[in-house]
Amino acid sequence: MAEEILKAGGEAHAYQVDITDYAAVAAAVDALEKVAGPVFGLVNNAGWDEAKPFIETEPDFWRKVIDINLHGPLNLTHIVGRRLVESGTGRIVTIASDAGRVGSSGESVYSAAKGGMIAFMKSMAREFAKQGVTFNTICPGPTDTPLLANLDPSGSTRLADALKKAIPMRRLAEPEDYPGMVAFFLSEDAAFITGQTISISGGLTMHG
Repeated sequence: MAEEILKAGGEAHAYQVDITDYAAVAAAVDALEKVAGPVFGLVNNAGWDEAKPFIETEPDFWRKVIDINLHGPLNLTHIVGRRLVESGTGRIVTIASDAGRVGSSGESVYSAAKGGMIAFMKSMAREFAKQGVTFNTICPGPTDTPLLANLDPSGSTRLADALKKAIPMRRLAEPEDYPGMVAFFLSEDAAFITGQTISISGGLTMHG
């Protein structure tokens, strides 16, 4: 991704870091600020899951899912958020999931972690509204990714086909459907928007 940005004439810096390691995250943010200046925005986008019924899972699996999908974003938000509060401005956007709003069969622990992030972002929005830092959440709906394919162990397209029929816009989401809303939440146009959770699901989930 960084290479693509550079080729397009933009500026990008890439760091490989385990987001579940607080010290490693802090070191990566320090390294970035040394070459790029103070951080203004954060997008919590990393995530991981493996679809399987809850009763077939074990505590080690729960810990891995929660570490990546909940503790990792907590680490990043704590480290970056402190800097934003000190500067008096900034944006934090979290990519959660509609699974955290309505549940998802075979993704119980993942759903719990994403639901936790939705509630966390709302709480942060309330805590730091006066400090000029906004916190918003984007919840993707069913998306054409390997994770969705793994939800149907038979390898068939029955699940994807059924979801397409249920989605009013009659298609699965693509990864390209999300950057626009991320960019908006990071922009000055969203300066008076905080604590919001937006589903991007082709109309499958509607809240308001």
